[in-house]
Formats: sequence, C-alpha cells, structure tokens
Amino acid sequence: MRNQIRPEFLSLAYLLHNRLFNIPDYQRAYSWTHRERKDLFDDITNVQKEGRDYSHFMSTIVCLRQDEVQLGTDRFIKLDIVDGQQRLTTLIILLKAIRQALDQKDKGQKELFQELSNLLVKGSGDLLLLQTNHDTSNYFANYMCAGEAPSPAEAKTLADRELLDAIQDCKQYVEDWRKKANLIDLAALIKNQLFFILHEVPDEKVVHTVFEVLNSRGMEVVWLDRLKSILMKLIFSIRNVNHVAQIRELYTTWRDIYQTIGLHQGLNTEALRFAATLYSSDVPSRPLGEREAVDLLRLKAKKGGAREIQKIAYRLLKVTKACDAIISNSRQNAVTRIAQARLLAVAIRLGKFEEVDREKLLDAWERVSFRIYGLHDKDARTGVGDYCRLSWDILRSDFSPEDILIRIRELGKNYPIEEAIDRLRGADCYHDWMNELRYFLYCYEEHLLRKSKKAINPNPKRTRNWNDIWAENASQSIEHIEPQSKGAKDTHGLGNLMLLPPNINSRLQAKAPKEKVRHYRETGFLHADEVVKLLDRDPRWSKETRKEREKELLDWAKNRWADG
Repeated sequence: MRNQIRPEFLSLAYLLHNRLFNIPDYQRAYSWTHRERKDLFDDITNVQKEGRDYSHFMSTIVCLRQDEVQLGTDRFIKLDIVDGQQRLTTLIILLKAIRQALDQKDKGQKELFQELSNLLVKGSGDLLLLQTNHDTSNYFANYMCAGEAPSPAEAKTLADRELLDAIQDCKQYVEDWRKKANLIDLAALIKNQLFFILHEVPDEKVVHTVFEVLNSRGMEVVWLDRLKSILMKLIFSIRNVNHVAQIRELYTTWRDIYQTIGLHQGLNTEALRFAATLYSSDVPSRPLGEREAVDLLRLKAKKGGAREIQKIAYRLLKVTKACDAIISNSRQNAVTRIAQARLLAVAIRLGKFEEVDREKLLDAWERVSFRIYGLHDKDARTGVGDYCRLSWDILRSDFSPEDILIRIRELGKNYPIEEAIDRLRGADCYHDWMNELRYFLYCYEEHLLRKSKKAINPNPKRTRNWNDIWAENASQSIEHIEPQSKGAKDTHGLGNLMLLPPNINSRLQAKAPKEKVRHYRETGFLHADEVVKLLDRDPRWSKETRKEREKELLDWAKNRWADG
C-alpha cells in the first residue's frame, strides 16, 4: 500500500488541473445543508481577512484512479471520488456562480470568465465534475453547462432541493462579496489559498481502506458512509470469493440505499441506527447510536463473511425504504420524533403481515404513540425498553397480528386518554406544542372529510394548501383566530387555534376575527368552515365561543386517540 499511495498537498487550482472527477452512483447524493455551506463561506471570508499570504486547509479528498483520456491536445486523469464530494461539489458550484456574475466588459473579468469556462466545462463538453449519483433531474449538469437552475421549491427530492439551495446560496455569497470586494480576488483566493490533501489511489481494494483509516483518526465522518467502506474493505479481504461480482452487488445495493435516502432523509441516521437495533442478536433496551450501530454491523460482517456482508447491506436497504415510507407519509412522520416510537413503526412495516393487518397495527401505533408523546407530552425516556423489545420481537417471533395489537395497546395502558384530555383543557397549545398541534388539527380535518364523505385532498387547491403546511415550519401555519396582540388569557388555547396555509396566515396577522372570514373560506378546509359558522353566529369571537370550540375538539380527540 505504501507504494500505491502518495498523498499530495494541493491548492484547489492544482487539484483541479488536468483531472476530471466523477461521483459514482454508489456514493451519497449531495446532502450539505445551509449550515455546512455557511461554514465553508465563513472559512473563505476568514482567509480574506488574513491576507494573500495565508492558506487554509479544507479537507482530504480520496479518489479511485480510473483511466487517462485525451481531450483535444490535453490529457486528463479520470477519478472517482470516494470521500470529499460534498465540499468539492460546493466549491465548483461557487466557481460557476463567480463566472456568472463576472462583467465581460471589464478586461480582467472577461479573462477570468474564459478561464473558468474552460475549467468547468471542457471544449468537448465534458464536465470537470460529473454527478452520476442520483441527480435524476440533471440540475447540476444544466447549471454547469447553461447556468440554469429552477427554484428549490420545484425539487421533487431532498437531494435535489439541497443541490438547488446550494446554487442559490453560492450565488448569494458571490453577490454579497461583489458589494464589498473584487470577484477576481475571490476566484484567486479560492483557487490558490484553499488547500487539500489528495489521496489518488489506483487500487479499488485499497481505496476503501484509505477511507476507513482516515476516518478512524478523528476526522469528521458520516457513519453510514463509513459502514459502506468497511463492508467493501472486508469483501476484498475475504479469500476464495469473486471480488468483482461481490463488490458490484454491494455497489448496486448502496446505490439503492443512497437513492432512497436522497428522496427525503438527507443526513438522517435513523435507518442505520434502526437496522442495527432490529437485527441485533440481543434484545435491545434502546435504539443504538450511530457508532454503536457501525461497530455491531462491522463485527457481524467480520464473523459472517461475504454472505453476511451482502445480507447486512440488503437489510439496511429494507430499513431505509421503511424509514422513507414513514418520512414521506406526512401524517405518520408527524406522529412523533421519539426514536423508539418510530422504530416500532419501521418494524411493523418490515413485519410479515397482510396489508390489512399492517394498516391496523400502524393505526394502533399511531393512536398510542401520539397519546403518550403528544397528548401526555412524555419524553424519550418513557417506554423506551418496551417499544424496542416489541420492535425486535416483531421481526423474530411468531406472534400473530392480534398478539402484536394487544402489546401495542399495552404500551399506553398507563397513559389514559382521559388524563391527556384534561391536560389540554385550558392549556397553552401553541408554545412548545406546535408540531403536535399541526398533526392534531390535520387529523381533525381528516375526521370532518370522512364525516362529509370527501377525500382528504379532493381538489388540487386543497392538496397545494396541505403540501405548503407540511413543507414549512409548523409556526407559519398556526393561526390565532383572536390575534395574539389582543392579549386574551386563552389566546393560545385550543379553541382559538386553527391551520392556514403559510401564505394566507402571514397576511392576516392582527386582523379582527370577523375580517378574516373570507380568507378562511378560501382554504377549502372544513375545520375553517366550522370556524366561519361560529363567527357568523358570534362575530366578536367571545371567550364563550372559544371555549365551546375547545370542548368540541377535545370531545372528538377523546375518541380519536383512545384504543380503537
């Protein structure tokens, strides 16, 4: 290995010189958020403050060397990025944003424009960085080639949205820089004062070892990515197996894992933690942490050989898909963020049940879990062992759906619905309860629609309104019928709260209740229609009317979250 690895300390300019980078499909999709990008921008700004003689180490880049190609008269080394893709992708987007902002009437900026054009997209049309991993809408390629990128609101997946957000963030950073300094200086700083350590490895077997060794020495790590390299390294260490076939199968499974994660999960670690917890040999008393999960799965892989390694990856894929099914279901995703409760929902989805039984079990899980963690407002210490043991049993026992149903209901036996309702009566249901309130009122809307024999989303307008409500922070959709500014004692009580799409809610603010009636009708929500009828009867929206509405909601909730 010593002869194959020659780490190089390179500025970004030298890192990009005569190299073409590819992100293979078994790698994670772009997943940096605004926070990580802000940290990068802050690093660049700090370098500027230190002056031109200052250099800043950014990160390590690990690549698998592929082949050499000739484009025109130039030769380029093609590299698959194994580690470092998030930072490199963001910097390349930033260089593109600089190119777009340059004034070609200025001689110096025109020269930089051409220089960046040649760097980012070669004359043959080859991209400096090729995103082959889950950029299904070709947003990155379109931006690199044509400078075009739609609004992040148009993205269909979380990965696409982060990529489009990255383009917007980079454009904004360039615009902010241009107001106070020269863009030529920004480009020069990025190219010449940001440094990387490049590990360019020609051996597929070795490259995953390099990744694991580097990430075992205190470097920042995404544990799911680390597990992938651990498994791939182990495959190569096993004798008398077809390494090519085994590694290709593993690549395919991880491609599917990352593709699923890129839809809604991003850097969420639930799938990794839940997979290790559910498939542990010992009955778990709590969901495992990330490091624990990787250590457990590594040990299983070492003991079990190639078949066990493939089994671990496949099970992780199954759990990833089960997690995605919950996250993509707005109602189920909103039930609770308590890990052990979500673990049970994943286990139910993975269990060998008929679909009708699975739906019945998920309904019972939803009732009990929201009653405990939502209505009773219990924290993650409550029921952790019972939830985890039941989850583990579902995948290992011969319990019938009826047996599982009984055990789910037993989880909530010490948390009666009557006490939960008493807690809400006259309580502040706004502060520290907004996510629960949004879910509560959504379920009430479902109830009204079923009662009126309508679907939850019977028309495009209502669909759009609910999508907006789920997409934004809950606080942006919670409407105080009697405005908060009036200072009524029960302003934050259940009887004075409803849901509105964020764009409508933000317009109403301190308007009097009777002035909001038209806007309430526009939503198409049945619970808004109920409020309108009450306002028609009592335009002052008196304390008595608010109390009456609270009672109606609590009477309904008493049945909704009792054991069905």
